[in-house]
Amino acid sequence: MIDNIKPKEATAIINSLIGGVVPKIGVQHITVGRSEEIDAFVAALEDVKNGHSMVKFLIGDFGSGKSFMLHLLNTVALKQKFVVANADFTPDNRLYSNDGKAVALYSAIMDNVAIQTKPEGGALPTLMEKWIEQVITKTAMENNISIAEIRKDQYLNLIQSNIVKTINELTDVGGFDFGMVVMKYYEGYIKDDELLRRNALKWLKGEYRTKTEAKQDLGVREVINDLNYYDMLKNFCKLFVSMGYSGFMVNLDEAINLYKISTSVMREKNYEKILTIYNDCFQGKVTNFFVNFAGTKEVLENERRGLFSYNALKSRLETNKFETAEIRDFAQPVIRLMPLDHNEIFVLLKKLKDIFDFNYKTQIGISDIDIQQFMEEIFNKPGADEFLTPREVIRDFLNILNILRQNPEVDKSKLFGEIEIADERPNETAMDSIEEI
Repeated sequence: MIDNIKPKEATAIINSLIGGVVPKIGVQHITVGRSEEIDAFVAALEDVKNGHSMVKFLIGDFGSGKSFMLHLLNTVALKQKFVVANADFTPDNRLYSNDGKAVALYSAIMDNVAIQTKPEGGALPTLMEKWIEQVITKTAMENNISIAEIRKDQYLNLIQSNIVKTINELTDVGGFDFGMVVMKYYEGYIKDDELLRRNALKWLKGEYRTKTEAKQDLGVREVINDLNYYDMLKNFCKLFVSMGYSGFMVNLDEAINLYKISTSVMREKNYEKILTIYNDCFQGKVTNFFVNFAGTKEVLENERRGLFSYNALKSRLETNKFETAEIRDFAQPVIRLMPLDHNEIFVLLKKLKDIFDFNYKTQIGISDIDIQQFMEEIFNKPGADEFLTPREVIRDFLNILNILRQNPEVDKSKLFGEIEIADERPNETAMDSIEEI
Protein backbone atom coordinates (compact mmCIF):
# COMPACT_ATOMS: atom_id res chain seq x y z
CA MET A 1 0.00 0.00 0.00
CA ILE A 2 1.11 3.59 -0.61
CA ASP A 3 2.33 5.12 2.66
CA ASN A 4 0.74 8.22 4.22
CA ILE A 5 -1.64 8.95 1.37
CA LYS A 6 -4.72 10.97 2.30
CA PRO A 7 -8.17 10.15 0.88
CA LYS A 8 -8.34 13.61 -0.71
CA GLU A 9 -5.00 12.99 -2.48
CA ALA A 10 -6.09 9.55 -3.71
CA THR A 11 -9.31 10.95 -5.19
CA ALA A 12 -7.43 13.83 -6.85
CA ILE A 13 -4.88 11.45 -8.37
CA ILE A 14 -7.43 9.01 -9.82
CA ASN A 15 -9.91 11.60 -11.09
CA SER A 16 -7.24 13.85 -12.62
CA LEU A 17 -5.32 11.07 -14.37
CA ILE A 18 -8.50 9.55 -15.82
CA GLY A 19 -9.25 13.04 -17.13
CA GLY A 20 -5.81 13.21 -18.74
CA VAL A 21 -4.46 15.97 -16.48
CA VAL A 22 -1.93 16.11 -13.65
CA PRO A 23 -3.39 16.15 -10.11
CA LYS A 24 -2.75 19.35 -8.14
CA ILE A 25 -2.02 17.40 -4.97
CA GLY A 26 -0.51 14.02 -4.13
CA VAL A 27 1.89 13.72 -7.07
CA GLN A 28 4.70 12.64 -4.73
CA HIS A 29 2.85 9.33 -4.28
CA ILE A 30 3.13 8.43 -7.98
CA THR A 31 6.67 9.57 -8.69
CA VAL A 32 8.91 7.02 -10.40
CA GLY A 33 12.32 7.63 -11.94
CA ARG A 34 13.30 11.31 -12.21
CA SER A 35 15.43 11.12 -9.05
CA GLU A 36 18.34 12.96 -10.68
CA GLU A 37 16.05 15.68 -12.02
CA ILE A 38 14.45 16.10 -8.59
CA ASP A 39 17.85 16.27 -6.87
CA ALA A 40 18.89 18.99 -9.33
CA PHE A 41 15.77 21.01 -8.57
CA VAL A 42 16.24 20.59 -4.82
CA ALA A 43 19.77 22.00 -5.21
CA ALA A 44 18.40 24.87 -7.31
CA LEU A 45 15.74 25.61 -4.67
CA GLU A 46 18.50 25.77 -2.06
CA ASP A 47 20.35 28.37 -4.18
CA VAL A 48 17.18 30.42 -4.58
CA LYS A 49 16.50 30.19 -0.85
CA ASN A 50 19.98 31.70 -0.33
CA GLY A 51 19.14 34.77 -2.42
CA HIS A 52 19.91 33.69 -5.98
CA SER A 53 17.33 33.46 -8.76
CA MET A 54 16.88 30.74 -11.36
CA VAL A 55 15.20 29.95 -14.68
CA LYS A 56 14.75 26.36 -15.88
CA PHE A 57 13.25 24.95 -19.07
CA LEU A 58 11.66 21.49 -18.85
CA ILE A 59 11.71 20.00 -22.34
CA GLY A 60 10.11 16.70 -23.31
CA ASP A 61 7.81 15.01 -25.79
CA PHE A 62 4.06 15.44 -25.56
CA GLY A 63 2.80 13.37 -22.61
CA SER A 64 6.32 12.73 -21.29
CA GLY A 65 5.63 14.17 -17.84
CA LYS A 66 6.52 17.88 -18.04
CA SER A 67 3.37 19.02 -16.25
CA PHE A 68 3.81 16.20 -13.75
CA MET A 69 7.34 17.39 -12.97
CA LEU A 70 6.11 20.96 -12.43
CA HIS A 71 3.50 19.75 -9.95
CA LEU A 72 6.09 17.60 -8.22
CA LEU A 73 8.36 20.64 -7.94
CA ASN A 74 5.47 22.48 -6.30
CA THR A 75 5.24 19.78 -3.63
CA VAL A 76 8.99 19.95 -2.98
CA ALA A 77 9.06 23.78 -2.96
CA LEU A 78 6.05 24.10 -0.65
CA LYS A 79 7.80 21.85 1.89
CA GLN A 80 10.79 24.19 1.70
CA LYS A 81 8.51 27.14 2.51
CA PHE A 82 8.31 28.66 -0.97
CA VAL A 83 5.28 30.47 -2.30
CA VAL A 84 4.45 28.78 -5.61
CA ALA A 85 2.12 29.49 -8.52
CA ASN A 86 1.23 27.67 -11.74
CA ALA A 87 -0.21 29.05 -14.95
CA ASP A 88 -0.57 27.78 -18.50
CA PHE A 89 0.16 29.74 -21.63
CA THR A 90 -2.98 29.81 -23.77
CA PRO A 91 -4.03 31.76 -26.88
CA ASP A 92 -5.22 34.43 -24.40
CA ASN A 93 -2.33 34.25 -21.88
CA ARG A 94 1.19 35.26 -22.84
CA LEU A 95 4.25 37.12 -21.55
CA TYR A 96 4.03 40.11 -23.86
CA SER A 97 1.00 41.75 -25.45
CA ASN A 98 -0.67 45.10 -25.94
CA ASP A 99 -4.26 43.86 -25.66
CA GLY A 100 -4.54 42.43 -22.14
CA LYS A 101 -3.12 38.96 -22.76
CA ALA A 102 -0.03 39.52 -20.62
CA VAL A 103 -1.94 40.84 -17.61
CA ALA A 104 -4.31 37.87 -18.09
CA LEU A 105 -1.29 35.59 -17.52
CA TYR A 106 -0.41 37.61 -14.40
CA SER A 107 -3.99 37.22 -13.10
CA ALA A 108 -3.81 33.45 -13.67
CA ILE A 109 -0.51 33.33 -11.73
CA MET A 110 -1.92 35.32 -8.79
CA ASP A 111 -5.12 33.24 -8.75
CA ASN A 112 -3.03 30.09 -8.33
CA VAL A 113 -0.67 31.31 -5.61
CA ALA A 114 -0.18 28.45 -3.14
CA ILE A 115 1.49 27.91 0.23
CA GLN A 116 1.91 24.71 2.24
CA THR A 117 -1.37 25.20 4.12
CA LYS A 118 -3.21 25.99 0.85
CA PRO A 119 -1.47 23.80 -1.75
CA GLU A 120 -4.35 23.96 -4.24
CA GLY A 121 -3.98 27.72 -4.77
CA GLY A 122 -6.06 30.76 -3.87
CA ALA A 123 -3.64 31.68 -1.08
CA LEU A 124 -3.19 35.40 -1.88
CA PRO A 125 -5.77 36.64 0.70
CA THR A 126 -4.19 34.40 3.35
CA LEU A 127 -0.74 35.80 2.56
CA MET A 128 -1.95 39.42 2.62
CA GLU A 129 -3.64 38.92 5.98
CA LYS A 130 -0.56 37.19 7.39
CA TRP A 131 1.64 40.07 6.24
CA ILE A 132 -0.77 42.66 7.68
CA GLU A 133 -0.77 40.81 11.02
CA GLN A 134 3.03 40.98 11.00
CA VAL A 135 2.89 44.76 10.39
CA ILE A 136 0.29 45.16 13.18
CA THR A 137 2.46 43.20 15.63
CA LYS A 138 5.58 45.18 14.69
CA THR A 139 3.73 48.52 15.01
CA ALA A 140 2.31 47.54 18.41
CA MET A 141 5.76 46.60 19.71
CA GLU A 142 7.44 49.76 18.38
CA ASN A 143 4.79 52.00 19.97
CA ASN A 144 4.34 49.98 23.16
CA ILE A 145 0.64 49.44 22.45
CA SER A 146 -1.16 46.16 23.11
CA ILE A 147 -2.17 43.97 20.14
CA ALA A 148 -5.85 44.34 21.06
CA GLU A 149 -5.61 48.15 21.37
CA ILE A 150 -3.65 48.76 18.12
CA ARG A 151 -6.58 47.48 16.03
CA LYS A 152 -8.83 50.37 17.08
CA ASP A 153 -9.74 53.08 14.55
CA GLN A 154 -7.65 55.71 16.35
CA TYR A 155 -4.48 53.81 15.39
CA LEU A 156 -5.46 53.25 11.74
CA ASN A 157 -3.11 56.01 10.50
CA LEU A 158 -0.22 54.52 12.49
CA ILE A 159 -0.70 51.11 10.87
CA GLN A 160 -1.17 52.63 7.42
CA SER A 161 2.03 54.68 7.61
CA ASN A 162 3.93 51.53 8.62
CA ILE A 163 2.40 49.64 5.68
CA VAL A 164 3.51 52.39 3.28
CA LYS A 165 6.98 52.55 4.82
CA THR A 166 7.42 48.77 4.56
CA ILE A 167 6.10 48.65 0.97
CA ASN A 168 8.42 51.51 -0.07
CA GLU A 169 11.41 49.63 1.33
CA LEU A 170 10.42 46.50 -0.63
CA THR A 171 9.34 47.85 -4.01
CA ASP A 172 11.21 49.43 -6.91
CA VAL A 173 8.41 50.11 -9.39
CA GLY A 174 4.75 50.86 -8.68
CA GLY A 175 5.29 50.91 -4.93
CA PHE A 176 3.07 53.90 -4.19
CA ASP A 177 -0.09 52.42 -5.70
CA PHE A 178 0.78 48.97 -4.37
CA GLY A 179 1.07 50.46 -0.87
CA MET A 180 -2.18 52.39 -1.25
CA VAL A 181 -4.05 49.25 -2.25
CA VAL A 182 -2.59 47.24 0.62
CA MET A 183 -3.71 50.04 2.97
CA LYS A 184 -7.23 49.77 1.55
CA TYR A 185 -7.05 46.00 2.05
CA TYR A 186 -6.07 46.59 5.69
CA GLU A 187 -8.87 49.10 6.13
CA GLY A 188 -11.37 46.56 4.78
CA TYR A 189 -9.78 43.87 6.95
CA ILE A 190 -9.94 45.88 10.18
CA LYS A 191 -13.43 47.37 9.54
CA ASP A 192 -14.85 44.12 8.20
CA ASP A 193 -15.65 45.85 4.89
CA GLU A 194 -15.81 42.87 2.54
CA LEU A 195 -16.34 45.00 -0.61
CA LEU A 196 -13.22 47.10 0.06
CA ARG A 197 -11.14 43.98 0.69
CA ARG A 198 -12.48 42.38 -2.47
CA ASN A 199 -11.71 45.47 -4.56
CA ALA A 200 -8.17 45.65 -3.17
CA LEU A 201 -7.65 41.97 -3.97
CA LYS A 202 -9.09 42.56 -7.45
CA TRP A 203 -6.44 45.26 -8.03
CA LEU A 204 -3.60 43.10 -6.67
CA LYS A 205 -4.63 40.27 -9.01
CA GLY A 206 -4.59 42.58 -12.05
CA GLU A 207 -8.33 42.38 -12.66
CA TYR A 208 -9.02 46.11 -13.05
CA ARG A 209 -9.06 47.05 -16.71
CA THR A 210 -9.42 50.86 -16.45
CA LYS A 211 -7.72 53.46 -14.27
CA THR A 212 -11.06 55.25 -13.87
CA GLU A 213 -12.67 52.23 -12.24
CA ALA A 214 -9.66 51.67 -9.93
CA LYS A 215 -9.61 55.35 -8.90
CA GLN A 216 -13.32 55.27 -8.17
CA ASP A 217 -13.12 52.12 -6.03
CA LEU A 218 -9.72 52.52 -4.38
CA GLY A 219 -8.42 56.05 -5.04
CA VAL A 220 -5.31 54.86 -6.91
CA ARG A 221 -3.93 56.29 -10.16
CA GLU A 222 -2.66 53.14 -11.85
CA VAL A 223 -3.68 49.56 -12.57
CA ILE A 224 -1.60 46.45 -13.19
CA ASN A 225 -1.34 46.05 -16.97
CA ASP A 226 0.58 44.39 -19.80
CA LEU A 227 3.56 46.69 -19.28
CA ASN A 228 4.05 46.60 -15.49
CA TYR A 229 2.83 43.14 -14.39
CA TYR A 230 6.35 41.68 -14.29
CA ASP A 231 7.48 44.45 -11.89
CA MET A 232 4.50 43.55 -9.70
CA LEU A 233 5.54 39.88 -9.66
CA LYS A 234 8.99 40.98 -8.46
CA ASN A 235 7.35 43.18 -5.80
CA PHE A 236 5.34 40.23 -4.54
CA CYS A 237 8.48 38.10 -4.47
CA LYS A 238 10.15 40.63 -2.17
CA LEU A 239 7.01 40.85 -0.04
CA PHE A 240 6.83 37.06 0.40
CA VAL A 241 10.51 36.87 1.36
CA SER A 242 10.06 39.70 3.88
CA MET A 243 7.33 37.58 5.51
CA GLY A 244 9.78 34.74 6.05
CA TYR A 245 9.13 32.63 2.95
CA SER A 246 12.10 31.12 1.08
CA GLY A 247 11.16 32.64 -2.28
CA PHE A 248 8.58 32.73 -5.06
CA MET A 249 8.46 29.96 -7.68
CA VAL A 250 6.35 30.45 -10.82
CA ASN A 251 5.71 27.51 -13.20
CA LEU A 252 4.61 28.32 -16.75
CA ASP A 253 3.38 25.33 -18.76
CA GLU A 254 2.20 24.81 -22.35
CA ALA A 255 4.90 26.96 -24.00
CA ILE A 256 3.58 25.52 -27.29
CA ASN A 257 1.12 28.44 -27.18
CA LEU A 258 3.98 30.93 -27.56
CA TYR A 259 5.34 28.86 -30.46
CA LYS A 260 1.90 29.01 -32.08
CA ILE A 261 1.70 32.84 -32.10
CA SER A 262 1.19 33.50 -35.80
CA THR A 263 2.93 36.87 -36.15
CA SER A 264 6.72 36.71 -35.96
CA VAL A 265 6.97 40.18 -34.37
CA MET A 266 4.64 39.26 -31.48
CA ARG A 267 6.30 35.89 -31.03
CA GLU A 268 9.71 37.55 -30.85
CA LYS A 269 8.43 40.05 -28.26
CA ASN A 270 7.36 37.12 -26.07
CA TYR A 271 10.76 35.48 -26.45
CA GLU A 272 12.35 38.82 -25.60
CA LYS A 273 10.37 38.81 -22.34
CA ILE A 274 11.72 35.32 -21.56
CA LEU A 275 15.21 36.71 -22.18
CA THR A 276 14.53 39.62 -19.79
CA ILE A 277 13.41 37.22 -17.04
CA TYR A 278 16.40 34.96 -17.75
CA ASN A 279 18.89 37.83 -17.57
CA ASP A 280 17.30 39.35 -14.45
CA CYS A 281 17.55 36.01 -12.64
CA PHE A 282 21.07 35.06 -13.65
CA GLN A 283 22.53 38.57 -13.38
CA GLY A 284 21.23 39.04 -9.84
CA LYS A 285 18.76 41.84 -10.66
CA VAL A 286 16.08 39.91 -8.77
CA THR A 287 16.51 37.65 -5.73
CA ASN A 288 14.69 34.56 -4.43
CA PHE A 289 12.78 34.16 -7.71
CA PHE A 290 12.47 30.82 -9.56
CA VAL A 291 10.74 30.57 -12.95
CA ASN A 292 10.16 27.28 -14.79
CA PHE A 293 8.99 26.97 -18.39
CA ALA A 294 7.73 23.69 -19.86
CA GLY A 295 7.51 22.84 -23.55
CA THR A 296 8.32 20.27 -26.22
CA LYS A 297 11.58 19.84 -28.10
CA GLU A 298 10.02 21.63 -31.08
CA VAL A 299 9.21 24.67 -28.91
CA LEU A 300 12.87 24.89 -27.90
CA GLU A 301 14.78 23.90 -31.02
CA ASN A 302 12.71 24.91 -34.06
CA GLU A 303 14.86 27.65 -35.62
CA ARG A 304 11.96 29.28 -37.39
CA ARG A 305 9.34 29.53 -34.64
CA GLY A 306 10.89 28.11 -31.45
CA LEU A 307 13.06 29.69 -28.77
CA PHE A 308 16.11 28.99 -30.95
CA SER A 309 14.69 31.40 -33.56
CA TYR A 310 15.72 34.16 -31.13
CA ASN A 311 19.52 34.15 -31.22
CA ALA A 312 20.06 35.63 -27.77
CA LEU A 313 18.04 32.77 -26.27
CA LYS A 314 19.60 30.12 -28.48
CA SER A 315 23.09 31.02 -27.27
CA ARG A 316 21.94 30.67 -23.66
CA LEU A 317 19.86 27.52 -24.00
CA GLU A 318 21.99 25.28 -26.21
CA THR A 319 22.74 21.94 -24.59
CA ASN A 320 26.08 21.34 -22.91
CA LYS A 321 28.07 19.82 -25.79
CA PHE A 322 29.68 17.29 -23.45
CA GLU A 323 26.32 15.86 -22.33
CA THR A 324 25.24 12.42 -23.60
CA ALA A 325 22.24 10.15 -22.89
CA GLU A 326 24.33 8.47 -20.17
CA ILE A 327 26.22 11.52 -18.87
CA ARG A 328 23.69 14.22 -17.98
CA ASP A 329 24.15 17.81 -16.84
CA PHE A 330 21.20 18.82 -14.68
CA ALA A 331 22.76 22.13 -13.65
CA GLN A 332 22.20 23.74 -17.07
CA PRO A 333 19.06 25.83 -17.71
CA VAL A 334 17.49 23.22 -20.02
CA ILE A 335 16.51 19.88 -18.49
CA ARG A 336 15.39 17.29 -21.02
CA LEU A 337 12.94 14.71 -19.71
CA MET A 338 13.74 11.28 -21.08
CA PRO A 339 10.83 8.81 -21.48
CA LEU A 340 10.14 6.49 -18.55
CA ASP A 341 11.45 3.00 -19.22
CA HIS A 342 9.22 -0.10 -18.99
CA ASN A 343 10.37 -0.97 -15.46
CA GLU A 344 9.47 2.52 -14.24
CA ILE A 345 6.05 2.36 -15.91
CA PHE A 346 5.44 -1.05 -14.27
CA VAL A 347 6.23 0.44 -10.83
CA LEU A 348 3.95 3.40 -11.60
CA LEU A 349 1.02 1.17 -12.61
CA LYS A 350 1.45 -0.88 -9.43
CA LYS A 351 1.26 2.31 -7.37
CA LEU A 352 -1.82 3.45 -9.25
CA LYS A 353 -3.53 0.09 -8.63
CA ASP A 354 -2.90 0.51 -4.86
CA ILE A 355 -4.20 4.09 -4.89
CA PHE A 356 -7.24 3.06 -6.94
CA ASP A 357 -8.10 0.30 -4.43
CA PHE A 358 -7.58 2.70 -1.51
CA ASN A 359 -9.75 5.38 -3.12
CA TYR A 360 -12.67 3.04 -3.89
CA LYS A 361 -12.19 0.78 -0.83
CA THR A 362 -12.01 -2.20 -3.13
CA GLN A 363 -9.57 -4.88 -4.22
CA ILE A 364 -9.49 -5.24 -8.00
CA GLY A 365 -8.22 -8.65 -9.13
CA ILE A 366 -5.19 -7.36 -11.05
CA SER A 367 -1.89 -9.04 -10.19
CA ASP A 368 1.68 -8.08 -11.13
CA ILE A 369 1.46 -10.66 -13.95
CA ASP A 370 -1.75 -8.99 -15.18
CA ILE A 371 0.00 -5.60 -15.21
CA GLN A 372 2.83 -7.13 -17.24
CA GLN A 373 0.27 -8.60 -19.66
CA PHE A 374 -1.40 -5.19 -19.99
CA MET A 375 1.97 -3.59 -20.74
CA GLU A 376 2.86 -6.24 -23.32
CA GLU A 377 -0.47 -5.69 -25.08
CA ILE A 378 -0.25 -1.89 -25.15
CA PHE A 379 3.44 -1.59 -26.04
CA ASN A 380 3.17 -4.16 -28.86
CA LYS A 381 0.25 -2.42 -30.58
CA PRO A 382 0.86 -0.91 -34.02
CA GLY A 383 2.00 2.69 -33.61
CA ALA A 384 3.01 2.30 -29.94
CA ASP A 385 6.67 3.16 -30.53
CA GLU A 386 5.76 6.37 -32.30
CA PHE A 387 2.61 7.59 -30.58
CA LEU A 388 2.23 6.00 -27.14
CA THR A 389 2.72 8.36 -24.19
CA PRO A 390 2.75 7.64 -20.42
CA ARG A 391 -0.45 9.72 -20.21
CA GLU A 392 -2.28 7.32 -22.53
CA VAL A 393 -0.91 4.20 -20.78
CA ILE A 394 -2.06 5.53 -17.40
CA ARG A 395 -5.50 6.55 -18.67
CA ASP A 396 -6.12 3.18 -20.37
CA PHE A 397 -5.00 1.30 -17.25
CA LEU A 398 -7.26 3.32 -14.93
CA ASN A 399 -10.18 3.04 -17.35
CA ILE A 400 -9.78 -0.76 -17.29
CA LEU A 401 -9.69 -0.71 -13.47
CA ASN A 402 -12.91 1.33 -13.49
CA ILE A 403 -14.63 -1.18 -15.79
CA LEU A 404 -13.53 -4.09 -13.58
CA ARG A 405 -14.61 -2.27 -10.41
CA GLN A 406 -18.11 -1.83 -11.75
CA ASN A 407 -18.28 -5.07 -13.76
CA PRO A 408 -16.26 -7.73 -11.89
CA GLU A 409 -17.41 -10.47 -14.24
CA VAL A 410 -15.70 -8.92 -17.31
CA ASP A 411 -12.66 -10.80 -18.69
CA LYS A 412 -9.64 -8.51 -18.12
CA SER A 413 -7.62 -10.21 -20.88
CA LYS A 414 -10.36 -9.26 -23.34
CA LEU A 415 -10.17 -5.65 -22.16
CA PHE A 416 -6.38 -5.65 -22.61
CA GLY A 417 -6.84 -6.90 -26.17
CA GLU A 418 -9.24 -4.05 -27.03
CA ILE A 419 -6.66 -1.32 -26.43
CA GLU A 420 -6.08 0.96 -29.40
CA ILE A 421 -3.25 3.44 -29.95
CA ALA A 422 -4.08 6.94 -31.17
CA ASP A 423 -1.78 9.86 -31.97
CA GLU A 424 -2.72 12.43 -29.31
CA ARG A 425 0.11 14.81 -30.08
CA PRO A 426 -0.71 18.32 -31.30
CA ASN A 427 0.54 18.92 -34.82
CA GLU A 428 3.30 21.37 -33.94
CA THR A 429 5.39 21.02 -37.07
CA ALA A 430 2.37 21.90 -39.20
CA MET A 431 2.67 25.39 -37.72
CA ASP A 432 5.67 25.97 -39.96
CA SER A 433 3.36 26.03 -42.96
CA ILE A 434 1.28 28.89 -41.56
CA GLU A 435 1.91 32.05 -43.50
CA GLU A 436 3.68 34.68 -41.46
CA ILE A 437 1.89 38.00 -41.26
